[in-house]
Amino acid sequence: MNVLIIYCHPSKTSYTYEILQYLKSTLEKAQIDFEISDLYAMNFQTDMTAEEYMREGFANLELPIPEDVQKEHQKIAKADCIIFLYPVWWSDCPAKLKGWFDRVYSVGYAYGYNVECKTQVMKTVPKGIVICTAGHSNEFLNEIGIAESMRNIMLDDRLGKRFDNKEMIILGGTIDKEKVASIHLETIQSIEKKIQNQYN
Repeated sequence: MNVLIIYCHPSKTSYTYEILQYLKSTLEKAQIDFEISDLYAMNFQTDMTAEEYMREGFANLELPIPEDVQKEHQKIAKADCIIFLYPVWWSDCPAKLKGWFDRVYSVGYAYGYNVECKTQVMKTVPKGIVICTAGHSNEFLNEIGIAESMRNIMLDDRLGKRFDNKEMIILGGTIDKEKVASIHLETIQSIEKKIQNQYN
């Protein structure tokens, strides 16, 4: 069983980074193999180049897929579960993660392919888990409709039919971290069972 963590936060002093460390510890204890695409540490290029646009915008599959994007495709091909971990910034994921989707979900790979397509096609990943940290409480995010909006965008569009099973976990209320930290850690601990149960 292999887990790919797509992690997006610039600071190692952040609460999101603490969650990453606890997630890693949880997976290690369960002897679940994982690798991490740390988008900031990798300095992952999120802006599409003019050449990439010519490929994506016009479905010109003769143009090459950039090497850094191919590496992400290789990681996805090995993954039984992909976990996206990031903070909520202005009602969505950070721009760097959005840029990951813009480039990694390339035409002929994640969409726009047919039986004649000669490029690698993205596999259907068995499990997708979206984990996001948020300053506001879950109750507030639900009340104003932001939680529903985030679920629609991440689960219905970005993960979509590319994943067999998918869910979003919002770790809200981090403005008052001391009140929610223990609950959040229990939630992260339960992820191991969610992954294991996928195959039982």
